[in-house]
Amino acid sequence: MRIKGFMAFLLAITAIVITAIPARSATLNLVGFGDSLMAGYQLPPEDAFPARLEKALRAKGHDVTIANAGVSGDTTSGGLARIDWSVPDGTKGVILELGANDALRGIAPEESRKNLIAMIEKLKSRGIPVLLVGMLAPPNMGDDYAGRFNPIYPELAKAYGTELYPFFLDGVVENAKLKIEDGMHPNGDGIGVMVERFLPVAERFVQSLSTGG
Repeated sequence: MRIKGFMAFLLAITAIVITAIPARSATLNLVGFGDSLMAGYQLPPEDAFPARLEKALRAKGHDVTIANAGVSGDTTSGGLARIDWSVPDGTKGVILELGANDALRGIAPEESRKNLIAMIEKLKSRGIPVLLVGMLAPPNMGDDYAGRFNPIYPELAKAYGTELYPFFLDGVVENAKLKIEDGMHPNGDGIGVMVERFLPVAERFVQSLSTGG
């Protein structure tokens, strides 16, 4: 009986100790889903936007990983075709950045909108929140095209209640020193500017995932 009593006491003490240890929060697995701007065109992998943003978030104390699912040249239709297998199970959030190539190719904004809606809804059906990244039409596309294209992102963010970063190339697009020789894609310094400006929105997104908001 003494042995049984001692074992019961030992189990009770163990249970108390276990419950006193704070549970460690799980790493948030995110996916950066987009085109060459996400992929890191002509940049080392460690300089691509997802890697630099992950590093910046970790420096702020957020336990996150960000997989790079950027494909150079991708349009919204290309993204829609691959989003199911490019975003694995266990993903807690997606940074969705597509549309720049649609605008460069003059694809009808209505088609871009339709594809973005389909991607957001596919992710929503899997319980995966989205941080929507906006893009602006190039000036050479004209006012009519811009008037149909540019509102897509804020309107979808409002309709679906997603976090929004209005313009991915903010702070870079008009500064040649922040772009590679093609004059379109950011260099390492440009990525640094993008991450710095993007970070507050990314932190809100990560915090909402952590709290289930």
